[in-house]
Amino acid sequence: MKFLVDERVGSSVARWLRQKSFDVILIYDDFRGISDNEVLDKAFLENIILITSDKDFGEMIFKIKKQHCGVVLLRLSDESLSSKISVLGGILEDYVQDIPGNFIVATEQAVRITKLNFSN
Repeated sequence: MKFLVDERVGSSVARWLRQKSFDVILIYDDFRGISDNEVLDKAFLENIILITSDKDFGEMIFKIKKQHCGVVLLRLSDESLSSKISVLGGILEDYVQDIPGNFIVATEQAVRITKLNFSN
């Protein structure tokens, strides 16, 4: 599984994912300053799952129907590294099979998985 980590999520999360043997691209290092639209396009074209804390991606997917290969949206009240890692670790442990192709919203208390099918 390959992840594209958005700038707001951070390089420490990307390093943690790499330590867990995931293939990770960090926007900040490789594509700093590209638009949200370009981020989502890149993730889709390269079959990469986006990890973000930017709600704009939800609007792009649900209102505009932008294609994606999977999005994990972190909606954390505590945006510390330990909180991000705790929530992502729980997702990877309990929901890893549900990540591809779906839109996942995760808080410290809950994980909501929305299965999307925009074909036609």
